Amino acid sequence: YLTRNGVAFGHRRLSIIDLEGSRQPMSGADGLLHITFNGEILNYRELRRSLRSPMRTAGDTETIIALHSAHGLSAVNRLEGQFAYGLFDERVDELLLVRDRLGILPLYYATTGSELCFASEVKALLVLLASDPRVDTASLDAYLTRRSVPAPYTLFDGVRKLPAGHLLRVTRERVHEPEPYWSLPAASEVERGLSPTDAALRLRQALQASVTRNLVADVPVGAYLSGGVDSSLLVAMARKSGMSSGIETFAAGFGVPKHDDLGAAREVSALLGTNHHEVLVTARDFEELWPRLSRQRDAPLSDASDIAVYKLALLARQHVKAVLSGEGADELFGGYPKARFAGLTERIGIVPASIRVNALSWLEQVLPDRVSRARIAVRALSGSDSTDRMLTWFAPFTKHERVQLLAGGQDCGPQHAYDAPEPGSDPLRHMLLLDTLGWLPDNLLERNDRMSMAASLEVRPPFLDRNVVELAFTMPSAVKVRDGKTKWVVREAARGLLPDHIIDRRKIGFRVPLDEWFRGGLREFAADTLLDPAAFTSQVFDPRIVRRLVEGHLSGRRDEWIRLWTLLSLEVWHDVFFKQPRTV
Repeated sequence: YLTRNGVAFGHRRLSIIDLEGSRQPMSGADGLLHITFNGEILNYRELRRSLRSPMRTAGDTETIIALHSAHGLSAVNRLEGQFAYGLFDERVDELLLVRDRLGILPLYYATTGSELCFASEVKALLVLLASDPRVDTASLDAYLTRRSVPAPYTLFDGVRKLPAGHLLRVTRERVHEPEPYWSLPAASEVERGLSPTDAALRLRQALQASVTRNLVADVPVGAYLSGGVDSSLLVAMARKSGMSSGIETFAAGFGVPKHDDLGAAREVSALLGTNHHEVLVTARDFEELWPRLSRQRDAPLSDASDIAVYKLALLARQHVKAVLSGEGADELFGGYPKARFAGLTERIGIVPASIRVNALSWLEQVLPDRVSRARIAVRALSGSDSTDRMLTWFAPFTKHERVQLLAGGQDCGPQHAYDAPEPGSDPLRHMLLLDTLGWLPDNLLERNDRMSMAASLEVRPPFLDRNVVELAFTMPSAVKVRDGKTKWVVREAARGLLPDHIIDRRKIGFRVPLDEWFRGGLREFAADTLLDPAAFTSQVFDPRIVRRLVEGHLSGRRDEWIRLWTLLSLEVWHDVFFKQPRTV
């Protein structure tokens, strides 16, 4: 810890670079700049060579201090990597909070009277609040829509998260509004004439450079390996970057063949010569770990995969301290099945909502569970406007259902500026913007950070390198979904590094078989929790609708696992944070 002129920093470090020398919090050579920093600056060696100030350490933390000393606020624009930090500058008596461009790492803050507190986890702030925390009920609609709450909001009243790509200036007099220091390329910057071949080549070069940067560490770096094209390509590129053939790789399975990619992961491991490790996730893991990991995440677990990611991180931590991960590829390059229907999602708005919503709601009710993807599509297409339809592909509840569930309460919730279609954008670009700026930082990256930090493991996503991301959003949509094939340009970038049958495999995803588990090992837990009249969900949602969902799923008439998960996860989170003592 460090205290200085009314400012206090505390830090607990997972050492990856300059293990012994870069202890934190750290002060600059002149004693006037002080930092607490979470993350990795992957270009710190190049930055150090460009700076004239003397260096006392061999790491990236001191590099940030020296950069700010030389360039002020513009220093953040020179940083490449993943980062969240607080910097107190005694020269101007100002505290600066900064979060990386894509939101790979979190940063939360709250004001308590005349003080501002910030941390990388909400629970660290809750023990500092003057009163017991309260639920931000205005964010419940957003949670039911996105399975998470968009920045700058959280489900805790008064606790905010700094949006990705933003900084926050704090002086003695005021807390300024968060300011963006970076944004994605605009639609006007898309290279309409970029050929598919050139797009694949440029992506391959940019991603290879990113993988090489992400291997910078003073400890061994492993990789998650699902057997899909994203993780397989990263491992192949890691080998090409000079990493030995004995790279440690890790995969999770669920004991249900139709949901497992373990066979594909083993095949890729054998092909690339990795030291491969696997872990099995069971229904019992969910019941045992759910409360503990809800506390770890500071939010409802947004997806059943959270628990699988945690067990995967525990496995990896037995062998390495950092891993490469494929997060971001689907959001940047159109990897989800819904990407093929982006055009239809927008064009169907020409059908009047009064006709479309009723017809599609009826169709969704009569479609059998075995065509679950068709049911999801029908639900999504019933949305009121293009953004609502884009969001509903991943939403547990449609807007109409949310209004009913909230018993006619608030039905708008916090919105993002990027929710509105961008001028000059096409439907797929609109969909990918929503995924990249919302679904990714507020859900997937938050999950990755929390579940990995619970195991003291660092996760590095090479697809989210600034150069790869900016390249992605200057590419025309036609190279992302092409001839009906999703993530086409990524697949083409992998040609020659991986066999075609691996590149062209159908996406399975990290799918946990909760539909079956809720009718088996988790049956009593689901029913007892959600049907309890004293439950939080019974107080804020219409209990008749909740009962109908539970009974419909347990009877086998309906497959409601995603809705049950969303409600159960909220209930477990509420129990952990509002019915148990406040602790860090």
